Amino acid sequence: MKDLVEIEELIRVVSKFPGLGPKSAKRIILKLINNKEELMKPTINVLANVYKNISRCNYCGILKSSRDGCNGYSSCKNLQTKFSKICVVENLADMWVIDSANIYKGHYHILGGTMNSNENYEQKNLLIKSLIKRIKKNNLKEVIIATSATVEGQTTAHYI
Repeated sequence: MKDLVEIEELIRVVSKFPGLGPKSAKRIILKLINNKEELMKPTINVLANVYKNISRCNYCGILKSSRDGCNGYSSCKNLQTKFSKICVVENLADMWVIDSANIYKGHYHILGGTMNSNENYEQKNLLIKSLIKRIKKNNLKEVIIATSATVEGQTTAHYI
């Protein structure tokens, strides 16, 4: 396979996905190549559409469609459901875990990461200012900070 540079590059990229190494990436790529019309072509089209149309809201951090604007779990611009609390999480995966457990009913705010205690991480990359704006604008009574128990997560929680 050394002559197939494209395949080696694809293996390298796919093995960066969480839970996938080079062996798993090779199996996935082989399946795609052997099923070009049924799997590869639709996958390419869907990925292209997601790349073109989906982005992160700069206000609440939830994924949004370029067609509809922010329409996530707790739409930041049109808060149809009035809750008095907001749950602050590091990333979308954290929100999905909490949401799937059905233990919380309220708004979410996705920071987009954590502050690194060892480096001079710029806080402007995190959506902390917009969190404060949301709390004030919506007169929220409770803020649940659900950052990880790591040093970075606790540093971020303390900063907030």
